[in-house]
Amino acid sequence: MSSLSVLFANPAEQAAAAVQDEPAYFTDLNLDQVASALTMGREDYELQPFFHSRLTNVDTIAYRHEVFRDLEDQTLTAGVERFAAAMRDMHRQRAQAAKLRHRYQQESWLVGAADTYCQAVSGLEDVLTAADLNSRALTSLRAFLTDYVHSQPFEQLTADIRQVQEALASVRYGMTIGGGRVTVTRYADEADYGAEVLAAFEKFKQEEAKSHLVAYKNFVDMNHVEEAVLDRIALLFPDVFQALDGFCTRHRDHLDETVAVFDREVQFYLAYLDFTAGLEAAGLSVCHPQVSTTSKAETGRDVFDLALAGKLVADDVRVVPNDFHLEGPERVLVVSGPNQGGKTTFARTIGQLHHLAALGCPVPGSEAHLFLCDEIFTHFERGENLKDLSGKLQDDLVRIHAILQQATPSSVVIMNEVFTSTTVDDALLLGTRVLADLIELDLLCVCVTFVDELSRLGPSTVSMTSTVVPGDPASRTFRVVRRPADGLSYALAIADKYGLTYERLSHRISARPSGRNVS
Repeated sequence: MSSLSVLFANPAEQAAAAVQDEPAYFTDLNLDQVASALTMGREDYELQPFFHSRLTNVDTIAYRHEVFRDLEDQTLTAGVERFAAAMRDMHRQRAQAAKLRHRYQQESWLVGAADTYCQAVSGLEDVLTAADLNSRALTSLRAFLTDYVHSQPFEQLTADIRQVQEALASVRYGMTIGGGRVTVTRYADEADYGAEVLAAFEKFKQEEAKSHLVAYKNFVDMNHVEEAVLDRIALLFPDVFQALDGFCTRHRDHLDETVAVFDREVQFYLAYLDFTAGLEAAGLSVCHPQVSTTSKAETGRDVFDLALAGKLVADDVRVVPNDFHLEGPERVLVVSGPNQGGKTTFARTIGQLHHLAALGCPVPGSEAHLFLCDEIFTHFERGENLKDLSGKLQDDLVRIHAILQQATPSSVVIMNEVFTSTTVDDALLLGTRVLADLIELDLLCVCVTFVDELSRLGPSTVSMTSTVVPGDPASRTFRVVRRPADGLSYALAIADKYGLTYERLSHRISARPSGRNVS
């Protein structure tokens, strides 16, 4: 049971994820921004490797989907979040104990941390017992916790906590301060003059009065006088402080491994649900994708770029979703159309969908059927490197060659505006050769291009175009639709809108009065 995980059905995948670096395609697809947003405020859990590591097993993806569906129960999620908050408190208490100088003060903090831990675990067991669970992961965790909280070690821990806390609470002592000395004695039923004074004045109390007492900051660390007082108290009550020493010796490492693993791993789910909740509140959809290792027929309905959506929703700007599908022999989405029309965002969306699906996460969209790829390769334009003497075309060719050398029939390739530094004829020639090689591999590909002819290479290619507002070619709809590339020159349409075409300029020049400037 010590290896129980709510993220991994297979222990081998759990070990691989622990050392997973950021994938090479993360920056191109803006997944680095998504991962940063998901882990913000949760840095102590070290969640980044979980969002880097794609799963290769459909069953493990289903294993995570089951947990996500269970956590749609708001009562269950609230209970898990209470557990996580209590565990954070427990870790803060233990961290504070490690900073303290005095042994008995340190040990009292460790008792408090152990008490917080036991309450957190017992509370989580109650929440899981009351929940209608369907996931294998949480059902197994519930069974483990039921056994654990009723085990002899856990019951002994809770009993020892109560015993030590009651013993410490029973300690009563008196201090006599005078002549530069502090004398500590056992409390001998002396009168509590403070209580008598308060009782005497209680009869004159009419209403709550404003306090004029000066608030002093209460430092956790004790000063040397407080430490000396505590030492004298320990001498007066040796049995109590021996019990405190004994507790910390026996229970210093009370944190169970399975509980600790769950405390970290469940943050993967809570972080993602917290992020997507804001998107759903804005009217966007997320769904559990159907994932396959055999079928390359793909569908996406109302899909969108997760990184961009997070920013737009925060700024109260509408997000435009898109649809796509591949069927039969179709493998390559060739995306063309006017600049700034959403083509690159659409390409990033497809890449994000495949990565998120391979994490076992819900994906942005109302419906998704996706192929479980073995790798994602991207080719996006890079900024100019002044130290690199090779040209941009050479850089494109080298990077594309590397992709072709590594890609398999199970890979996904996302290419954005390749060969833009050469002529249209050369771009067509090179683009055709590259797509032919990718088609021969039978992999899935998205190719954003200004060369419309690449969308007509055969039954493997599908043309998709970004669109403009009818009658206003300068305005983009940010919708990318499945239709043949029309080859329209949107720059010419914009020039015509503002009277800047060759014909209209020529007419204005020829019509101007002699000796006068064109206005």
